[in-house]
Amino acid sequence: MGDDSGVNGNLNANRRSSITGDPQLDEAVQRWLTWDKNRRTRAQVESLLAAGDHEDLKSRLSSRMSFGTAGLRAPMGAGFNRINDLTIIQSTQGLYSYLLRCVPDLSSRGVVVGFDTRGQVESNCSSQGLATLTAAVMLSRDVPVHLFSTYVPTPYVPYAVQKLGAAAGVMITASHNPKEDNGYKVYWSNGAQISSPHDKEILRSIEEQLEPWSASCWDQELVDSSNLRTDPLTQINSCYMDQISSLCFHRELNSCCPLRFVHSSFHGVGHVFVQQAFQTFGFTPPIPVPEQKDPDPTFPSVRCPNPEEGESVLELSLRLAEREKACIVLATDPDADRLAVAEKSDGCGWKVFTGNEMAALLGWWMFFNWKASHRDPADCQSVYMLATTVSSKILQAFARVEGFNFQETLPGFKWIGNMMHELAKTGNTVLFAFEESIGFLCGSPVLEKDGVSTAAVVAEMAAYLHNHNLSLKQQLHNVYQTYGCHVSKTSYVICNDAPTIKKIFTRIRNFDGVGSYPKMCGGIQIVHVRDVTTGYDSSQPDLRCVLPVTRSSQMITFTLQNGVVATLRTSGTEPKIKYYTEFCAAPGKSDVSILEAELRKVTDALLDEFLEPEKNHLVHRSV
Repeated sequence: MGDDSGVNGNLNANRRSSITGDPQLDEAVQRWLTWDKNRRTRAQVESLLAAGDHEDLKSRLSSRMSFGTAGLRAPMGAGFNRINDLTIIQSTQGLYSYLLRCVPDLSSRGVVVGFDTRGQVESNCSSQGLATLTAAVMLSRDVPVHLFSTYVPTPYVPYAVQKLGAAAGVMITASHNPKEDNGYKVYWSNGAQISSPHDKEILRSIEEQLEPWSASCWDQELVDSSNLRTDPLTQINSCYMDQISSLCFHRELNSCCPLRFVHSSFHGVGHVFVQQAFQTFGFTPPIPVPEQKDPDPTFPSVRCPNPEEGESVLELSLRLAEREKACIVLATDPDADRLAVAEKSDGCGWKVFTGNEMAALLGWWMFFNWKASHRDPADCQSVYMLATTVSSKILQAFARVEGFNFQETLPGFKWIGNMMHELAKTGNTVLFAFEESIGFLCGSPVLEKDGVSTAAVVAEMAAYLHNHNLSLKQQLHNVYQTYGCHVSKTSYVICNDAPTIKKIFTRIRNFDGVGSYPKMCGGIQIVHVRDVTTGYDSSQPDLRCVLPVTRSSQMITFTLQNGVVATLRTSGTEPKIKYYTEFCAAPGKSDVSILEAELRKVTDALLDEFLEPEKNHLVHRSV
């Protein structure tokens, strides 16, 4: 906490006799009313106080946000565990103090700040406003700020950090989360999202100085008056488009491509940037979905702003594609770091590719084009592909056959980004990286998943295949024939009660007695168990996980005797328990229906036996 002589005065100035009957809650309320200068979020707390709603007050004021797989993320509104003006100022003060300790030349390198198009009227809270406050805190300490003048895709912030040599970057976004949410994503000076120990140290630094330092922290006009503020938009956009042109291998073919493409930006930032990326690759720009082209924080045309949900949220895109006779639909999520792809299938509607299927195609495509200019097999020794551990093992199958390297990371692109940085330091090349939740990175122009460049890469791949009388779906079949069919299922259940989640995973860890994990799933023997939360791995001689232990979240993986790999984990951004199952067949085994039936049996058992949805009142994913 800042000292009592700060601009907000002494906490005792607002102190009365007990307001709620709970001394700790009283103090939290007093702090909020003393520190918060946003009239609407102050009014929310005052209203709850007047109504005597102490439970809601406690839920908002008695805990703080922590860094998950995508930074700080929470609903907008009043409260120390929500995204609002005060918590963003607090977070930035903590970030500044930590940077000051770690980066000696912070005052010359500065910080990059970007934002998406989210907002909430009732809290007077918008991504742009929160980005401006982030900049104001840094400027108040004479730190240069490279603040984008308009909304940008999330990958632009880490790209700018690298390009400008900044000390860090902050992106205000909640990506594909519900409209009520927003977030604070931090990138380190290497251009990758922060991981341990930086995340824990920044949180500690935040908690050491919760009171806003001065009136300047609230002064949004600082970004217009300070000569330490610059706008990197034009430079970064130009450099980014030049850099992704290295991913374009068949420009002449693209320029005469007969295929038509539809693109939806899901009411987010993607439209302008995907149009430019297509032009960079020599394509005619894709046809935009008019109802979803322009930013709108209410996301009025979709039940949820996540293209990963599939056909049910792609309805407008598919309908437009039918009218325009376009055979490929591309949908970026609201901050344009993820990409969904659908293809018109002959006589049977649309094929919406899963993240794992699209990764199989993109992995094949990136290696196919790399191999064309690298004939020496020895070149493969410094080539890598990466995937998160809950994603398909298809890249591992590629690596076994082709001779390059494959590595897994924990879930979340922050782990991939940091691994890419380490590999680059020793002269290695990462051709492709992905996470199953439609997050892809082709090449290494940026250390973050990137829906903008991937959209152009997918278009070129489709154009090339069309020129060879193949569809994306047909080529996927060819890939599986060569490297082995990989059938997977990814979904989730919703659980808004943290104690229930803890109870579920505690039961799994003591399933067959204290400290004994399940031995069977759906009548099939479990041969290995890996618990990243506790650090246990039965497949290792010392029974210790190779992957880093993450005690702040739940993740258990089961390897079954029939070859199925199944994982249960809690989401790092939403109140979900996710489940992932995959059946990896040997090359040549192509009876998909048998593989799918076996996988379905295991997946159903995983839910029924381990999660007990009815007993625990879990809500199934709506389709």
